[in-house]
Amino acid sequence: MFTPLQAMAEDEEIVLGLSQNRVAITARFDGSDILLFGAVKRESPIPDDPLEVIVTVEGPSGPLLIRRKERRFGIWINSKVLEVDSAPAFYAVASSGPLSEVLERIENERYNITVDRNIQTVTSTVEFGNTKEFSTALVRIQQENNSYQVLENAVVVDQQTLFRTSISLPSNLTEGDYQARIFLTRGGSVISQFTTTIDVRKVGLERFLYNLAHEHAPIYGILSLVIAVVAGWGASAAFRLIREG
Repeated sequence: MFTPLQAMAEDEEIVLGLSQNRVAITARFDGSDILLFGAVKRESPIPDDPLEVIVTVEGPSGPLLIRRKERRFGIWINSKVLEVDSAPAFYAVASSGPLSEVLERIENERYNITVDRNIQTVTSTVEFGNTKEFSTALVRIQQENNSYQVLENAVVVDQQTLFRTSISLPSNLTEGDYQARIFLTRGGSVISQFTTTIDVRKVGLERFLYNLAHEHAPIYGILSLVIAVVAGWGASAAFRLIREG
């Protein structure tokens, strides 16, 4: 089952399909794949310039702290901290070719398509020097845990009309609305775009524990303590039985 969606009227319109527009995070959630596919609707002949497609999926954004560690007196300590005003918890960009070839720099600056364009540093002082180093570190760390993905040549375009790609969502998803954007480009310029939302929510036991922790913190703390005590007692009893057996 998929959800058909259509872009606003343009010379070349995007008709999009999603394999799912809602992701449920359960206690056993270990990730999910979102298949995005669609077609280009046009009333005029296909232009000579080849059609390229870029797809981005962005999770909820929020402030982050980036810390640099330095070795002093034989131990590692946090020496400098940079606050990132707004960075997405998840961001993936997939393209039908190398991004440097299918997207002009000025268009990237206009639409904020690549990962680095979605990170804005606002708190810095002279002592930090080049804050780009911190932003680069953030991207590297997020890429290592699969939260940031750059998927060049991952969008398949058939006869300049049909396109498809798949985005893998990791198991450590942040709850919220995920924004999917599709861009059509020719000669590096964006000629059409479309945006839709993918709803990512905790359900079942995950939802219950999340609400309990945020709305009834004292009860959540007491419950956690009781579970820890019971688990410890159970483990101790099991070891005694093993020794006696």
